[in-house]
Amino acid sequence: MRSFMSLPLVALFFSPAAWAQTSAEQDRHAQPADDEIVVTAQLGRTQADLLSGTSIVAGDELTRAMRPALGEMLAAQPGVSATSFGPNASRPVLRGLQGDRVRVLTDGIGSFDVSTTSVDHAVAINPLIADRVEVLRGPAALMFGSSAIGGVVNVIDSRIPRRVPDHAVHVDVLATYGSAADEKTISGRLDVPLGGRLVAHIDGSRTRARDLRIGGFVLAPALRALAAAGDEDEITELATLRGRLPNTASKGHEFAGGLAWLGERFSIGASVSRLESLYGVPIRFAVTEDEHEEEEDHDAESAARQFGLAEEEEGHHHANEPVRLDMRQTRYDMRAEYAPASGFLDAVKLRAGAARYRHDELEEDGGIGTSFFSRGGEARLDLIQRERNGWTGLTGAQVLRKRINIIGAEKFLPRALTTQSGIFTLQSFDLGSTRIEGGARLERTRLRADADADLGNPALRRSVTALSGSLGANHEFAGGWRAGLQFSHAERAPSAEELFSNGPHAGTQAFEIGDPLLRKERSTGVELTLHADLDRFHFGGSLYANRFSRFIYETATGAEEDELPVFVFRQAPARQWGFEADARVDLLKRDGLTVSVDGIADYTRVTLKLPGANESAPRIPSLRFLGGIAAQTPRFDVRAEVERVTGQERVAAFETATPGYTMVNLSATVRPMGEDKGLSLLFSLNNLFNVNARRHASFLKDYSPLAGRDFRASIRFEY
Repeated sequence: MRSFMSLPLVALFFSPAAWAQTSAEQDRHAQPADDEIVVTAQLGRTQADLLSGTSIVAGDELTRAMRPALGEMLAAQPGVSATSFGPNASRPVLRGLQGDRVRVLTDGIGSFDVSTTSVDHAVAINPLIADRVEVLRGPAALMFGSSAIGGVVNVIDSRIPRRVPDHAVHVDVLATYGSAADEKTISGRLDVPLGGRLVAHIDGSRTRARDLRIGGFVLAPALRALAAAGDEDEITELATLRGRLPNTASKGHEFAGGLAWLGERFSIGASVSRLESLYGVPIRFAVTEDEHEEEEDHDAESAARQFGLAEEEEGHHHANEPVRLDMRQTRYDMRAEYAPASGFLDAVKLRAGAARYRHDELEEDGGIGTSFFSRGGEARLDLIQRERNGWTGLTGAQVLRKRINIIGAEKFLPRALTTQSGIFTLQSFDLGSTRIEGGARLERTRLRADADADLGNPALRRSVTALSGSLGANHEFAGGWRAGLQFSHAERAPSAEELFSNGPHAGTQAFEIGDPLLRKERSTGVELTLHADLDRFHFGGSLYANRFSRFIYETATGAEEDELPVFVFRQAPARQWGFEADARVDLLKRDGLTVSVDGIADYTRVTLKLPGANESAPRIPSLRFLGGIAAQTPRFDVRAEVERVTGQERVAAFETATPGYTMVNLSATVRPMGEDKGLSLLFSLNNLFNVNARRHASFLKDYSPLAGRDFRASIRFEY
């Protein structure tokens, strides 16, 4: 069941949201009854205390949802969509916001990749090793940095051991097969106590998949009609492409090791990991018109520009070459915690990480066209106060440094360095039935781009100070019912990509142009929450509205450069509002059997206030409903669900409407040895009726449908 639950975390700053703690830390706090929805928060939060929409995916739900890309794995959560740039490079979209507005973390520390640079770049985090994945939506997520203005996705793992295993060895193995891409994955981890309080960890995973099966044609109907009208066989054949999405095969592996010393009051640990992945991204097919043919009418030209169709000077037709990305990352992490026996502080926590990243964009002949390099590090320190008469809180600091360098013919960004430092505090007052919380964060961001003659860019420097804060409260007005209200002000420095981009990018088949004069993004918002946690009924809902004074967005212009459609970063006032709701009702609870119905609904709207007109921001998801019925026993679970996504008719300039779709999914979990015996078999049939579906949040929706009918089988053994 999807729920509005709190994020674990390393440090916190901001808002009436909770911070999650590690499983080792849970042992130091009293736990609610097993049948309660527990939020593992450092300040003892329960679901009813939260003032922002939050979700957690763990256990059997995590296994059923497992996909190679994090965005696809989380797309069924409230308020979450995905960029869907093929099955391998799909990043989460939170409340319609994506890119640099959504931070993707591993145990509270950034991913140190270039996934925010472009939508064709995969997140360098392997979901196969996750213990759970948590999502925090809304301005409360700014405790992780100003670039989390849209929200946070936090992948929690045990690479740095958190507890001493109960047995001489702890083993967890998961193997999965997915039919839509003939996907085969296997992952495993091993935790071994080495005597006393020292624990070692190793894990590894391997995955391989073919081109993705889809439920119909590759191209959207309007684009298919344009291709069918072509005079050359190469172009007309594009109109008949169906069944599989070309150039989406992938393979990859990851290995990691960790070591931790877990004392009663002091613990410290570190890990190192190596991730390698080779994957293709869908082709943005280009159809060109011969310069000697008669000129098309205005409507046809407009449609061609919408789809990135171009007129080639040489006067012949062509399709874009496929691009594969060869990604490698070596990552180092550490965590330390000290818990004083007495005094003002209850805990002191340090979390840090660093990584070297590279990916090469391979052309059709296997040669390297462009290479992306990234080196980065991040650290945060949290001082958590001991509770005194209902008053608690924390204060901390965070630093981040990231360098990006691109080498190759299709370089679109100069060598850039981003450094960021911030201080934050959160204070909470428990007055019984009412809880009041307030927080603030001060952050300084410095951005530097080297002079680049190839791009025509001079050396550029920017320095931005961002101040964010919030004040909120929640109140229990009836047994099991709580309502909350929070006000927030958030500021975000523009990213290096938004400021300095200026060139062609093979992966996205676009010419991307930044604006070095962009100012910091500001928003002021309000969020109303309502939670109910009763014996047989759970409800969580959020209603939010934000006013942006300088909203940064990337949009198509209709122009071309180097035979590619031009996308530019612009800034304008904007308004955002939306809602999320999550409910579950237990219809029957008897003799170990629970039958329940559940559902979610979410909607967001972002409107640009342009001179003389209002216009939808690009790539905003439409209204979505998802409902299911499930039966659970100690030995088996079965579930059926229907997801309805309405069509999106509110579109930006040079953006096409997206039709709605309905998907039916079935799943079953079998525990042949009984509950808590460590063996489970999971089966699911997704997109039962093989629907050809497209997400409006995707840059490539007209060229890249979602997966068609997909049978998945998993076996998990844990001891």
